[in-house]
Formats: sequence, structure tokens, C-alpha cells
Amino acid sequence: MSGRDSPRTSSEGRLFRAGTGFFAFLLLLLVASVAFNLVRQSRLSIAKFGLAFWRTRTWDPVSGDFGALPFLWGTLYSAFLALLIATPIALGIAIFVSELSPRWLRTPLAFLTELLAAIPSIVYGLWGIFVLVPIVRQLEAQTPGWLKKIALFSGPPLGVGMLSAGLILAVMVVPFTSSVAREVLKAVPAAQREAAYALGATRWEAIRATLAYGRTGIFGAVMLGLGRALGETMAVTMVIGNNPQLSLSLFAPQYTMAAVIANEFTEAADNLYLAALIEIGLVLFVLTLVVNSLSRLLIWSVGREFKAKQSVPAAASKAAA
Repeated sequence: MSGRDSPRTSSEGRLFRAGTGFFAFLLLLLVASVAFNLVRQSRLSIAKFGLAFWRTRTWDPVSGDFGALPFLWGTLYSAFLALLIATPIALGIAIFVSELSPRWLRTPLAFLTELLAAIPSIVYGLWGIFVLVPIVRQLEAQTPGWLKKIALFSGPPLGVGMLSAGLILAVMVVPFTSSVAREVLKAVPAAQREAAYALGATRWEAIRATLAYGRTGIFGAVMLGLGRALGETMAVTMVIGNNPQLSLSLFAPQYTMAAVIANEFTEAADNLYLAALIEIGLVLFVLTLVVNSLSRLLIWSVGREFKAKQSVPAAASKAAA
């Protein structure tokens, strides 16, 4: 039988490629359709307020005065606070599972970590209300008076607020960041570790070399966690307090873009109110799309770099043979 494909096999291959390409095109069409409809439905708000919509802090549906700065601030503040808490924990889990854990324990730990991502966000919200918020309230009540004079720790001990939102987001971000970081560390060539040990490095120094080698992919994993934190809705809505104000305090109730859409969309009584909420959704859509695209691009570039570096020694050995 010749090495060439038969006409039937060739036609089936072209048909399969066309079918899968059509489904991929549908996905792009869906994303473009979502963006188009968000822009179309928010034109009234964009035309009336312009960029001032994102510079002002007044949100008064009764008078028709809308400013989304408190929601943008709350979204970014809660997301970066969650990353600050979750990143060391996620990297610690990834390092332990991939480098230090006994072989019999690796699979259960990896499974339990990934299982956290499957828990519905409403369940996290209920856990936050009944478990996390009372703990945070007690912590706030026990905060020394001299510490409350600092803007970061000022405010009444309500329990609901930015600290609770940041903590619950951190729990939800950990499985995403740790899973991707673990895969990045597993993709680091074993020759890197062996070279470190051959030079007399300790185990910790070899792990540091591995982290340095995969730092681009690890940064992509952190960015993926950021995208997850930016778009979270229900769990944050239940514990952040939902108060549209600009505050640096961890104890103050605040608001996020996703939360205000979830809370007020059904109450939008006029077209301008509805358009303002849809404009917030448009910016949240673009923000999460950009962050997730950058994270995927970084992770993809790391995988491509690892494969390229592994192919060089293989090609050299074949040439020598």
C-alpha cells in the first residue's frame, strides 16, 4: 500500500477539518456577538456620560446620575487582595505536590485541590456568611484602637466588607492558580533539577532554579487566577456589603461590578439605568477577556519554549548518531 492517503481518506480528513473549523468559528462568532450586543445596549449610557462614567462616584438611580468608579475600585481591590492572599498558598501547594510530596500522596492532594474549583459559588457564599463573616467580625472587634487609626483598618466591626470578600475570593482562586502552576513545574525538564544537584545545590536551591525556569508560566497562572477573581459574582455579593463607596479600609462594606449587576439589573426601571448597568458589564467583559487572554498566552509560550529546548538535545543526539 502506498504512503499516500486514498481519495476517501483525504476527503474525510478535509471534511473533518472543515467541521471542526466551523465549530471554532462559531465560538469566535459567539464572543463577537456578546461584545456587539453589550456595546449596542449600553450606547445610551456611553453617549450621556462618556468617560465621566468611570471617573465619578455618585450612583443615584432616582435622579439618573450614574458613576461607576466605586464598582471599578471594589472589583480591582478585591481581586488584587485575593491574589495577595492566594498566590503564596497556591504556589506552596504546587511546589509541595510536584516537588516534595510522597508519590502516594500526590494524586489525592491534586484531586482535592482541583475539587475546590467544582464547588458552586453560591455554596462558597453561604459558607462565607455563616462561617467566615462571624470570624472576621470577631477579628475586627478585637483590633487595637491604635491600629484602627490607620485607614487600612478603620471602620465598624460589621464582618461584611472588603476583607471577607478578599478571603473568600482567595479560597476560590487557589485551585486555578495551583493547578496551572503545578503543570508548569511538571513541564520543567528534569535536566534542570539534575544540573542544579550536580553543581552542589540543596533541594531548596534546586526548587528555586525550577521556579526561575518556569516563572513566565507561573505568572500566567497568577493572571488566570486574577481573571477568575474579577468575574466572581454571587459569593462576593453575599459578603462584601454592597455599599458603593471608595474606601481603603479592609473593614468597610464596598461593591463590585459583577455584584451591582446581579443586585440591580431586575430593578432597572428606565432605559438609562439599564444602559448604565450594561456598560458596567461591557467593561467587565473586556477586562476579564484581556486578562484571561494574556494568562493563556503566557502559559502557551512557556509550553512552546519548553518543547523547543527539549528538541535541541534530541536533534543533537540524532546528528551525533
